[in-house]
Amino acid sequence: MEQIKRAVNWKKSISALLSAVLLLTSLTVMPVQARKAADKAINTTAAVANIQKYGNVVLDLACRDLLASGYEYGDVLNVSFLDQKLQLPLCSNYSDVDSGTAGIFARQKDEYVQLAINMKDFATTYGIANKITAADNSVSWLPADGMTDRVKVSVSMGEKGGYAGEYLLHQISYTANREDYPNLSDAQFANFREIRTTGMGKGRLYRSASPVNPEHNRNTYADEAVRKAKITTIMNLADDPETFASYPRVYATYASQQHFIALNMGVDVEADDFRQKLAQGLRYFLLKPGVYLVHCTEGKDRAGFVSAILECLMGASFDEVAADYMTTFYNYYGITPEDERYQKILSSNLEKNLQHVFGIKDLRSANLSEAAAAYIKSAGLTDEEIAQLKTNLGK
Repeated sequence: MEQIKRAVNWKKSISALLSAVLLLTSLTVMPVQARKAADKAINTTAAVANIQKYGNVVLDLACRDLLASGYEYGDVLNVSFLDQKLQLPLCSNYSDVDSGTAGIFARQKDEYVQLAINMKDFATTYGIANKITAADNSVSWLPADGMTDRVKVSVSMGEKGGYAGEYLLHQISYTANREDYPNLSDAQFANFREIRTTGMGKGRLYRSASPVNPEHNRNTYADEAVRKAKITTIMNLADDPETFASYPRVYATYASQQHFIALNMGVDVEADDFRQKLAQGLRYFLLKPGVYLVHCTEGKDRAGFVSAILECLMGASFDEVAADYMTTFYNYYGITPEDERYQKILSSNLEKNLQHVFGIKDLRSANLSEAAAAYIKSAGLTDEEIAQLKTNLGK
């Protein structure tokens, strides 16, 4: 189970200021004698383990136990808690559902089951907890206002295999092994590239996987690409300063010696917290002009969205923005425009997110530069700051 350093473990600790208020969840799990009847409600008690950095609610229910009880990936489950009655697909990864879609996740890399929304915050969306962001961009969670000390959750079969077709369409994966990508350059393996869409100055803005986080084995390749591009100013969307400092040999990297801001962004691009941190990052670009880099962990979701916003601002068409965004899916998964999954990934992620934040349905006929400027202004930048940003990126 992923552990975020600043997430609160509600089973083991609670702030004295909260007077030992503890958020618990009880849910029902299928008994051994009923495991063959997958459409029965489950009936074993469990409790919330913690709430992760991005608002995923981690249940004290082992993934292996849920799957052993008769449920399969692609089933649709009834999940009820508080005043909510949801039908959620059971999935193996967040990318198994479209951006903004909720699911119940038994991921192979995790020990425990999660309730989560792809690219959004489940805990806040469904009134389970409130997110608190400190001045250093660290994150903690508090029980939602009026929350009692126990939230009952029930899980039962909704529709056997009801999401199976969509689930199969979403199945893409990548490895951390450089040798598995013989057709890619080192920079492509690191998902590193210059952004060269309409209006963007040559050698002004780059995007990448993390040059410091070794989780996916892209960091050393990304750091070398950053060095070769002579990047001077970095917007790190993924880490807070403490997490950044914890990476092995981080201060031996080229990236660590440049100007950088660690924003610790969430993944919900519609959240106020996301926009506020984006404004911080863009103001940092204004404060430290130079050759810019935007990165998150994989350089895929958060970096993909922020890059798209800046591309739109500078005058790129939606087709240009889409092509740059989908380059990531070639670098990681080998997906080309001819692949039947290409359009599905594009429409369910970037296209949907831009439609929501811009309030525009037809992105191909809209003035995306004006829409991006309005979005950035709503995050807190002034017209003068936006004009300066465009000047810096267009040099």
